[in-house]
Amino acid sequence: MLTVKDLYRDFKGFMAVNGANLEVTKGEIVAVIGPNGAGKTTLFNLITGHLKPTAGIVQFKGEDITGLAPYKICRKGISRSFQIVNIFSKLTVFENVQLALFSKYSKTFRMFSKASKYFIDETNSILEKLGLLEKKDLNSELLSHGDQKVLEIAIALASSPDLLILDEPTAGMAPRETERCIELIKKLSKEYGLTILFCEHDMKIVFNIADRIMVMVRGTTIIQGRPEEVRCNELVQKAYLGDIC
Repeated sequence: MLTVKDLYRDFKGFMAVNGANLEVTKGEIVAVIGPNGAGKTTLFNLITGHLKPTAGIVQFKGEDITGLAPYKICRKGISRSFQIVNIFSKLTVFENVQLALFSKYSKTFRMFSKASKYFIDETNSILEKLGLLEKKDLNSELLSHGDQKVLEIAIALASSPDLLILDEPTAGMAPRETERCIELIKKLSKEYGLTILFCEHDMKIVFNIADRIMVMVRGTTIIQGRPEEVRCNELVQKAYLGDIC
């Protein structure tokens, strides 16, 4: 579904992504791990069009999408969440998802003057899938941090993606919220058939849910493989994990 070939991004002499390679097959949960500053978020920004690569190719479902605008990439079937929660805090939970559906269907309107009658069932369905339906009328700023992160995933799902990219989905969550997020990712993969690419610092989460893992160090891919291959790889142990076999 997704192929990244020899991707580079140079920031005035600093090579943040330095020969990254990645493959994601339909239906997989793939994790990208590495130390702080390894280039994981920059890689995601290159895939989703928020940055343009210095060199290299990004292919999605066989099509070259390298350097396309983010909205074009989204319409081709890739959605993402961010490290820092990216929602409309003054809108309700329902309105956040409803607004994303307006964007999906390229609808224009005067802000919620007559918009409340549109996409009601579809919005409620998304919120129910993610366990937010009972909180749909709350202003999103009143949600817990964990619920705000889940709402951001709900917004991403409104575009009906084939590939969902999650940038540190459990960052800042309490243990119970983290457990809920893990179960949600599994559910989205198994029950709804979503292909998921994510980065995460919690190795328990990574090795619990990832089908395959790609390891980045100093912007470079050093391995991509099954969790058991990655766990005992000498280069990975030396650069990041330590001896955990």
